[in-house]
Amino acid sequence: MSTQTIPAAHEAADEQDVFPVKAVDHVAFLVGNAKQAAHYYSTAFGMTLVAYRGPEQGYRDYAEYVLVSGSARFVLRGAVHAAAPGADHHAKHGDGVVDIALEVPDVDAAYAHATASGATGLTAPTTVEDEHGSVRYAAVAAYGDTRHTLVDRSNYTGPFLPGFIERAPIVAPGKRRFQAVDHVVGNVELGKMDEWVEFYHKVMGFTNMAEFIGDDIATDYSALMSKVVANGTRKVKFPLNEPAVGKRKSQIDEYLEFYGGPGAQHIALATNDILASVDAMAAAGVEFLATPDSYYDDPELRERIGVVRVPIEELKARRILVDRDEDGYLLQIFTKPVQDRPTVFFELIERHGSLGFGKGNFKALFEAIEREQEVRGNL
Repeated sequence: MSTQTIPAAHEAADEQDVFPVKAVDHVAFLVGNAKQAAHYYSTAFGMTLVAYRGPEQGYRDYAEYVLVSGSARFVLRGAVHAAAPGADHHAKHGDGVVDIALEVPDVDAAYAHATASGATGLTAPTTVEDEHGSVRYAAVAAYGDTRHTLVDRSNYTGPFLPGFIERAPIVAPGKRRFQAVDHVVGNVELGKMDEWVEFYHKVMGFTNMAEFIGDDIATDYSALMSKVVANGTRKVKFPLNEPAVGKRKSQIDEYLEFYGGPGAQHIALATNDILASVDAMAAAGVEFLATPDSYYDDPELRERIGVVRVPIEELKARRILVDRDEDGYLLQIFTKPVQDRPTVFFELIERHGSLGFGKGNFKALFEAIEREQEVRGNL
């Protein structure tokens, strides 16, 4: 067994960073019906529709809806005809993440460094503009059919990008359920995790933040391996998973089979009030993974986590997991897949000092996923 956490080096990060990244700019999904997806994320996730682009604006291939919650921004893109670029992506993968866009201070320098370091360039640096200003962007390939668009919007004041128009919310905005993208987890094929870890090292200057290998990340039936890469400030974090040999099909194997290859497995959303968020989302129809009573009744858990802001009974009522490390603690919960294929899902995470990923909850989480796999006939 090997578990390692690597501390951050915040102070000199900006000065030494060969590929400075400010934040996740947006996460773009290709979906079967963008209008309906926008309604789902508005009502179930409490996001706010702010912008739209489609055939009405002269863009003949897609309807695109932009939703926000705090600094988290989702772009929901649906092809409007069978020959649209990306229509084949949806046929292969179903609803899924096509782009994890990164806000950078210098698109040209970032793209030049990335391609010189071995990244496959998809879009050379380009400027688009309208009456609200200009946006500079480029794109490089990542794992599977995923890409990273590099965005500098520092000279732009419009609702998203040139060509998009403002749109009124689908439903009246309520209390914000989450504030930011905490991390995005990618699943890759057997034997490919280290290759993609090295990609983020060389191309983006990311460093290893943690790794999980062995008993800490396995159950009696299935196993996986995981490493976390992050930028210098730890604002952008990408855990990467690959399957490991187990007695039965692992959650990573199931994802790769149904997604049709590597891709983004789940998006973790940072919340300041996980109880209120879970209550509101569950009331709106979001399904969460169930954790058995035995998890909460375990005296070792209660001793390990110590005092947290929420009574254990409140966590138990909502099936929220809790973990503590040397820096503090976190509360987390995972949705079931949010589309027909058992692929993409979401995590809600409330951090109180902890920079970790809930290592103490891995076994309970994976067993909950396996129960769902068994119901689907995929274990």
